[in-house]
Amino acid sequence: MDEVLFEMMEFLKRPSITETLVDILLCAVPIWLAVMIGLVIGWSWRPRWTGLVFLGLRSKFRFIWTAAPPGFGARRLWLAFTALSAFSACRVLWNNFKGKGAKSDAASAAAAGEGVDGDASPGARTAEKEQHVVTENDLEHLLQLLERKDGEIEWQTLMEKSTPNMTYQAWRSEPETGPAVYRTRTVFEGATPELVRDFFWDDEFRRKWDHMLAYVKTLEECPHTGTMIVQWIKKFPFFCSDREYIIGRRIWEAGKNYYCVTKGVPYPALPKRDKPRRVEHYFSSWVIRAVESLKGDGHASACEVNLIHYEEMGIPKDVRKLAPSGMVQLGRHCLLELGGELPGGEILR
Repeated sequence: MDEVLFEMMEFLKRPSITETLVDILLCAVPIWLAVMIGLVIGWSWRPRWTGLVFLGLRSKFRFIWTAAPPGFGARRLWLAFTALSAFSACRVLWNNFKGKGAKSDAASAAAAGEGVDGDASPGARTAEKEQHVVTENDLEHLLQLLERKDGEIEWQTLMEKSTPNMTYQAWRSEPETGPAVYRTRTVFEGATPELVRDFFWDDEFRRKWDHMLAYVKTLEECPHTGTMIVQWIKKFPFFCSDREYIIGRRIWEAGKNYYCVTKGVPYPALPKRDKPRRVEHYFSSWVIRAVESLKGDGHASACEVNLIHYEEMGIPKDVRKLAPSGMVQLGRHCLLELGGELPGGEILR
């Protein structure tokens, strides 16, 4: 019994659990307010004959109002909800005040930086900064994870599904520290590497098949290396706050192979907010190349995508285990948008 109680206390101490409970409780405040307004309006328009009923029941209501145990009376319940609503309003005002101060500080820092680097052109400063956003070290990290050279990586098989048009495999590694690392291998029949590369890189088109992606904005782009800094906002179920991603990404090309690296990067010009919650520890990269057809005819008419993905979202570990099933649904949407139901008429389900 003591062990169960201890595990429960440890579970409730997690910041993500507390944040979720507070979000759910705050969602109940408008409902409680609407109910109270409805009661007030309905009671003010009552017929005269209800006064007799009121006189008979007033003593009972007064007993419930005053004689309930401490903490459970209607008066205390009303004060608790009022305090909670006031706290929520004060927190919003305080966040707005801090946001204005942060914006003014950022503007002052930007003005000071422009004064120091006034001799350099804006394009040169942007190119120099973005050279260090996504580097070859990140590409080497991706290759090490795919080739299993990054220490002793033990991959646990999660899923294997295949159809005449698509093959999907998923693995997971649970390191002692840090988030779980997911690895997937997907083969699309009848798709070229260039098509798949553009498909994954087009954010506006991505919103059509990635239903969690609610907002996309390109913050910076280097014309020399193609390095980009983008902002994503993803919507999650009601029990989990939305997440914000500031992502740096770059593509390396070697023949018909494409190495696409995306990772979370700092961006002082866009300060963090309480909501949506920013995910800073993020890495999602893939290698795209042409492979032999799934039909086994010797023609390189299929496209293979090897993906490595991990991120620290700040949600309980048990919820993160639902990610593999979400990846399958993502692959299914990819297949539908890449060409509908490709020859064979069967999609991944």
